[in-house]
Amino acid sequence: MNIKYIWNRMIKKMRGRAVAGSTLDRNTKVEAGSTVVNTTMGKYSYCGYDCKIINCDIGAYCSIADGVIIGGAQHPMQWVSTSPVFYKDRDSLGKKFATFDRPPVKRTVIGNDVWIGDRATIKSGVTVGDGAVIGMGSIVTKDIGCYEIWAGNPARKIRDRMPEEVKEELEHLRWWEFDDSRMEELAPSIREPELFLKKAKETGK
Repeated sequence: MNIKYIWNRMIKKMRGRAVAGSTLDRNTKVEAGSTVVNTTMGKYSYCGYDCKIINCDIGAYCSIADGVIIGGAQHPMQWVSTSPVFYKDRDSLGKKFATFDRPPVKRTVIGNDVWIGDRATIKSGVTVGDGAVIGMGSIVTKDIGCYEIWAGNPARKIRDRMPEEVKEELEHLRWWEFDDSRMEELAPSIREPELFLKKAKETGK
């Protein structure tokens, strides 16, 4: 393997990560260069390198690529000024003309089994449904339904991932809540949604 490639990967991983005020399942992964604040993340979810995730609830089995931004605080647009020198909280400027409370930060909700592509940005307060896919570089400002594929700037719905009846059955099944032994049993059928649903019903929840 190329020595330069290995060296660059080592340097990338050495940067560390910043996680504060968050609850992450022991089977999650946050890569180097990422910042995760006031966030929950379910089992077998991960975020790639250089992500910024703030005030967010993330379900299980989510795949979040490099450079994704989710949530965060907003400036008060209804005031005369949006500058942080007029409200509480730490910022880069250091000067305060006033220390008003700004509006509460809205939490962002990412469902289970969601795939978010490289460099996507998701506005605070948005809800992304289970099984959704968000294309790389997308700017998401609206709620996304379960098993929908969205992309673009601003992001819009491209199509559904599954037929409506399959979507409904998967939502009802809530397979992401199964324990590891159950998932090992069902994993051979993961490529065929109808077969997966059939096997899950046969074995009972």
